[in-house]
Amino acid sequence: MDPEDVLTPDAFQERSGVSRETRARLEAYLALLRKWNRRINLVSRASLEDVWRRHVLDSSQLMAYLPPPPAGRPRVLLDLGSGAGLPGLVLAILGAGEVHLVEADSRKAAFLREAARVAEAEVEIHACRIEAVKPFPADVVTARALAPLPRLLALAAPFLAPQGRGLFLKGAQAEAELAAARRDWDFSMESHPSCTYGSGHILVIGVNGRATTAY
Repeated sequence: MDPEDVLTPDAFQERSGVSRETRARLEAYLALLRKWNRRINLVSRASLEDVWRRHVLDSSQLMAYLPPPPAGRPRVLLDLGSGAGLPGLVLAILGAGEVHLVEADSRKAAFLREAARVAEAEVEIHACRIEAVKPFPADVVTARALAPLPRLLALAAPFLAPQGRGLFLKGAQAEAELAAARRDWDFSMESHPSCTYGSGHILVIGVNGRATTAY
């Protein structure tokens, strides 16, 4: 990769408008990510060459699509299959609200605990399969590279509060996944282009219910 094409921390800070303190917390998270990635497969090694674009900017772009916090309480966000903390931990560092991270892999869950500590991010980590988490109302459910959309909606629907929305980062197969999901689900949808991948999409979905009983 041409070094001139790499998104620098300075460029990310200028583009996003984050404070110096928030940038420092993101840098602490990324330093730990690089360290742990030598031992366990959190992200691809190639992606670390442009980590601010591939992971931080890619996750942080979801901030623009979060609903306003409800009156009298923080916004509740649930991140499914958090893995390396993308996008959920990055969103927590950026102040998304009350953030829950679900990760079944015990090594990745251990990373998330340490990453939350060094980044001073208040999150609740559910170290189990998504199906084992007792449903609670979330204003936002996020996921990146977890499952095809029909399966993703089945996992997210039990948690979505009334008027809640799913924010899902998808690639070039987004249209095909949407077509498959519409066979089983009734939902509203907006699609926005990703600012980090030419073929990437941000799907903003409100689930109304199942369209059929065949899932």
